[in-house]
Amino acid sequence: MTAAEVGQPALEPARRGAAGPSRAGLRLVRLHAASRHVLTCLVVLAACAIALRTALHWLPRSGVYARQIPLTIEAGAAAVIGVTTRSPFGEPERATGRWLPWLRLAASVALTGIAVGTLAAGAAAAHLAGGAAGLARDLAGFTGIALLTAAVLGGGLAWVGPIAYLAVTLPALAGNWTTPWIWPARPPHDRGAAICAALVFAAGVAVITVRGARDRSRE
Repeated sequence: MTAAEVGQPALEPARRGAAGPSRAGLRLVRLHAASRHVLTCLVVLAACAIALRTALHWLPRSGVYARQIPLTIEAGAAAVIGVTTRSPFGEPERATGRWLPWLRLAASVALTGIAVGTLAAGAAAAHLAGGAAGLARDLAGFTGIALLTAAVLGGGLAWVGPIAYLAVTLPALAGNWTTPWIWPARPPHDRGAAICAALVFAAGVAVITVRGARDRSRE
């Protein structure tokens, strides 16, 4: 028996111990994504991108409908992201999930980024009123509202906030409102509107990270 053979058994547990935390972390991320139906959300976001591309092909390049239809699709995408915050486990998950706030943060930010990229890809080579900058601003603001609604009403009702805000926004487009808090009615490079949308998104992400959606476990 050589010295190399003597040391070999001690190396294997060390390797398994080093790989164990990474496997456990990946499994935790996978289970969290599955419990939030993230895959379904991604499918719906892809469908929203297709719907946006189809709408831009048939819509006129100017006018009210050139802004209303894309905004409706963006609000729908944000609503889907908000619904993914719903937990099927309720309070037991909050009591035992040490990494849960970080998973909520990663999921909300990642899904928002994916939504922006997916819709921007759907609008590529087409005329989108407001451009990519306006799309990112409006979608981030809608998502922030959805996350705040999930924290107050629950993930299952997260769609209420974006739809209610959309109902206020559509008349604002026709009325040329100037308040930056109705950011979809402002030009895409309006700094005040961008700041307001960013603040709402940051507030939504912060609240959903710390508190999560207001849900209870099923009986």
